[in-house]
Amino acid sequence: MLTLLTEKLSRDWWHFAVRSMLTIVFGVVALIWPGVTQLALVLLFGAFVLADGSFTIATAISARKYFKRWWALLLEGLTGLVIAAITFLWPTITALALVYFIAGWAILTGIFEIAAAIEFRKLIPGEWATIIMGMLSIIFGILLFVSPSAGALSLVWAIGFYAIFFGIVETVFAFRLRGLGRELEPKQTSTAHA
Repeated sequence: MLTLLTEKLSRDWWHFAVRSMLTIVFGVVALIWPGVTQLALVLLFGAFVLADGSFTIATAISARKYFKRWWALLLEGLTGLVIAAITFLWPTITALALVYFIAGWAILTGIFEIAAAIEFRKLIPGEWATIIMGMLSIIFGILLFVSPSAGALSLVWAIGFYAIFFGIVETVFAFRLRGLGRELEPKQTSTAHA
């Protein structure tokens, strides 16, 4: 069963790669235009969380037959969709409410990432990227809850740097999955010929 899950995840490595690129783009946009209006930041965050949640749900559904804790990815994706819906339905929310939305999303995402990492550690020896992503998300969310009134500009910078770093770590994870798939190819070919 682990071999089937490994094969499935390595074939779908691009889900994680696309998700990581969206995260990096979101972070770069936040850093390039830190003075963007509050409404634009809210809508940008909503679009990012919608895309991220959609890719996470697609990954969870495609891996459900092979991945015992697929529900953790599904819950992570659904959380993103709910936060995106709230963001789009009430785009004029205050900056403080946006901070709490981002903090809640980061903490829940971190918890679900760590739950998924427990299963990934069985597949990829020395897997650390998913655990780091989860811990960073939880720490970032807690920091936002503890200090929600930080200046708007410093908040945008913090969100931008967090998103870029999170995206880089996720990119590493995606390419490790891709490499794992390439390692499995010769084994599958030799098994087929045996």
